[in-house]
Amino acid sequence: MAGRTITRADLSEAVYQKLGLSRTESAALVEKVLDEICDGLARGETVKLSSFGSFLVRSKGQRVGRNPKTGVEVPIEPRRVMVFKPSNVLKARINGGNGAASDA
Repeated sequence: MAGRTITRADLSEAVYQKLGLSRTESAALVEKVLDEICDGLARGETVKLSSFGSFLVRSKGQRVGRNPKTGVEVPIEPRRVMVFKPSNVLKARINGGNGAASDA
């Protein structure tokens, strides 16, 4: 099963089809939701979407890396990375379950 990429336009179209908003309103709604998620993450907050998962920002400290071609050590600067942790409901749906929360 080849993976298909879902775009903002696809999300907007789904909102348009299911909620009956205009295409412009649907696109604006999707943009607002994504902007709010991005803004929260940029502030270092955790964004939790019930039955979907959580987006977290973690800090990685400075470390020494190595150029694989030359073997020269290179310092890697500290940085913040975003991590997604899927909910148990999403994990169950991906693995063919019914999506109900389990006690596992």
